[in-house]
Amino acid sequence: QVQLMETGGGSVQTGGSLRLSCAASGDTYSTNIIGWFRQAPGTEREGVAAINTIGGGTKYADSVKGLFTISRDNDKKTVDLQMDSLKPEDTGEYYCAASPARHGLVGMLLPSKYNYWGQGTPVTVSS
Repeated sequence: QVQLMETGGGSVQTGGSLRLSCAASGDTYSTNIIGWFRQAPGTEREGVAAINTIGGGTKYADSVKGLFTISRDNDKKTVDLQMDSLKPEDTGEYYCAASPARHGLVGMLLPSKYNYWGQGTPVTVSS
């Protein structure tokens, strides 16, 4: 079993920054890949970024490339999502998720690829 906890959500104005953190505990063999997802009210959950915690490879949704940065600290068992130049359309509940997959990051922005989920942290960007 894996437990994930997100922190760092909040409210900012357009152009502001937030840094989210995902702390993992439990079976670390199931956390080879960590992804960040978001969901706005009335929409489907969408993948934002993913990282291979072993090799360090990263993958981003086109909408956040160059704006968001995912990173990991394996000693602390955390994966952070630095979000810069935030826009109102970035508003939503942000979740981190873990997968034991060892096949790299292909397809890893799909929620169905993940086994474990955190409870989420809210992000609100006002204009």
